[in-house]
Amino acid sequence: MQNREEAQARLKGIFNITMTPFAKDGALDKAGLARNVERVIELGYDGVLIGGTYGEFPTMTVAERAEIFTHVMDVIGDRIPAMLCSAGSDPRDVFELTKLAGDLGGVPMVTAPFVSEITDDQIVEFFREVAPLSKTGIIIYNAPGIGITLSPALIERLADIDGMVGLKQGDLNPTAIDRIANSLRGRVKTFCASDLAFLGPVMTGFDGFSTTNSGALPELILATYQAVEAGDAAKARELHALWYDYRALARAHGQPQLVKAAMNMRGFDGGSVRRPLRDVPDSVLPKLRAVMERLAADTRAGLKLAA
Repeated sequence: MQNREEAQARLKGIFNITMTPFAKDGALDKAGLARNVERVIELGYDGVLIGGTYGEFPTMTVAERAEIFTHVMDVIGDRIPAMLCSAGSDPRDVFELTKLAGDLGGVPMVTAPFVSEITDDQIVEFFREVAPLSKTGIIIYNAPGIGITLSPALIERLADIDGMVGLKQGDLNPTAIDRIANSLRGRVKTFCASDLAFLGPVMTGFDGFSTTNSGALPELILATYQAVEAGDAAKARELHALWYDYRALARAHGQPQLVKAAMNMRGFDGGSVRRPLRDVPDSVLPKLRAVMERLAADTRAGLKLAA
């Protein structure tokens, strides 16, 4: 079992935000989930993020979330690190899932409780309560899309709590990114929470980023990150530009909806989304297929569509 220091040392690079595949009736496809994890491991991804926002954790019960944590950790063993999202609005659920994540060898990822009128001091106390529960430490998840936007000043306070090992930063305001990259360097590992605009945070010194669309475009997004790491900014910009049309569709129709549709086109295990989300409308699929076919025709993208 790894300790906090060992877990923190492994938190770097490109982490696939793994889609949770559901059947049309909402049933969880555990075999498909395992195949999605194995694909990115084989390609060389540094880690995976399981049950996050785009893994649709708000639509799952605590028992289902615990089940996928256990299943995925059985699949990966100790081959790569795993962030396991234990966020929630009920602290009792967060405490249960956080302890389980650490016991399994993953690193739990926790948001501030998304309840109304919570104060900064109360958020700090919440993280003080949850920190001792995980053997592997805690990743602070700043997720404006589902709850509260944590200010850089508050994040700095949280980073001082014993047991904080990382930050997944969803507020990509350039001023916030600049402050966090420099004030937290060497204290906790910093991750950009979006692959739609990860070049800036990584270039400022973030330790890595998490990527949803790598479910559909794993080769291309990995190649872009590898270009950054190799110091080839021109190539990174070129590769990132290749999938702009795809990003435009993702922004218009939502993630994980578009990611799952594109995965299905490639013969991957995208499956369906759960309510209240809806799968991408049939009317949009021809546009998506045209985008995917253009990417498949460009040898720089490195991807193939299913026959």
